[in-house]
Amino acid sequence: MSSFRNAVVSLPGKERVAKTPFGAKVVIHATAAETGGAFGMWETFTPPGHGPAPHVHTRETEVFRVIRGLYRFQCGDEEFDAPPGTVVVLPPHVRHSWRNISDEPGQMFGTVVPGGCEQLFIDIEASAADTPEKIAVIEARLGIANEMTLALGLTGSITS
Repeated sequence: MSSFRNAVVSLPGKERVAKTPFGAKVVIHATAAETGGAFGMWETFTPPGHGPAPHVHTRETEVFRVIRGLYRFQCGDEEFDAPPGTVVVLPPHVRHSWRNISDEPGQMFGTVVPGGCEQLFIDIEASAADTPEKIAVIEARLGIANEMTLALGLTGSITS
């Protein structure tokens, strides 16, 4: 039986604030630890021209809803733009990335199923991981593969 038996509440002004691997602000709304592993939720605030390096999630499906800005997504061989209101579902085991291509700060609401990779943001903040190498160690532990985790021998492949 799931240990997810209580409401998870993220009140304005009392949210948990952390950082993405590229240094942008992220607000954590729910974690796998709080939802019995069912999901994780966050909001990312992306400066113009920024976004994560191409990567693969080996455990989670990601869902994003664009709130502000214009994002360019890549998923496998696809590339598409996502204006406000767009919902994007990214499958596990497929290389993907996104970046804010607008001139204004972007904002997206993100969910992962099952939960887990939202811990990345919390761990970056808690450990003050400030180099790509330190961040890659956290990513690899959470099943996220990218060029840095591969270069350090922490993961086997990011193809797909």
